Amino acid sequence: MARPVWAGVLSFGLVTFPVGMYTATDSHTLHFHQLQRGTSDRVRNKRVNERTGKEVDLGDIVKGFDTGDEYVLVEPKELEDIAPGRSKALEITGFVDLDEVDPIFFDKTYYLGPKGKEYAKVYTLLEKALAQTNRAGVATFVMRGREYLVALKSEEGILTLHTLHWADEIRDPHEEVPDLPAKAETRTSPKEMRMAEQLIGSMSIGWDPEAFHDTFQEKVSGPNRRQAGR
Repeated sequence: MARPVWAGVLSFGLVTFPVGMYTATDSHTLHFHQLQRGTSDRVRNKRVNERTGKEVDLGDIVKGFDTGDEYVLVEPKELEDIAPGRSKALEITGFVDLDEVDPIFFDKTYYLGPKGKEYAKVYTLLEKALAQTNRAGVATFVMRGREYLVALKSEEGILTLHTLHWADEIRDPHEEVPDLPAKAETRTSPKEMRMAEQLIGSMSIGWDPEAFHDTFQEKVSGPNRRQAGR
């Protein structure tokens, strides 16, 4: 059994019960190390002052936040003091209609489970109520030194927790993407629409995620790749 990445209390209204949060997905992201050719020796990077070219001791390094015009310097101790503490409770602020939440806001998915069989009934009641009302509980909480906006949903008989992007993290497509067509500039005829719909219909398939594979990951980590001993 997996260990929860976070454990605490789920609270909404007068209802409270303990829960655990579990990672729902894995990533195929490949992490490479630098090795000297012909050996299994790791190549390490040094902390170097980009102006002087000299190596800098770890104790002489501070963090700086780039505001565009200058850096705001933050000492390691200051960062510890201002970092948010870990949340012990997931307090639902309210319930929103899922149809009102644009999919672009959704980020990472976690499974949420009750911490104890005695909480199965209240867990199931909440899960079924969310499913029937098509609503999600919205909350903010802190995990691993970072504050998150999250949505609590019902999905196929279990509760899932989705981290959401903050509103100011969503970029305006009209500012980011050049040459986007304006509605007034691109009129389509009924005939053209029928042709486009027929083409889409002719290429319709059933959704089967198992039919798709990360070929890059398979080729890089496949059995025929050269290996270097440790």
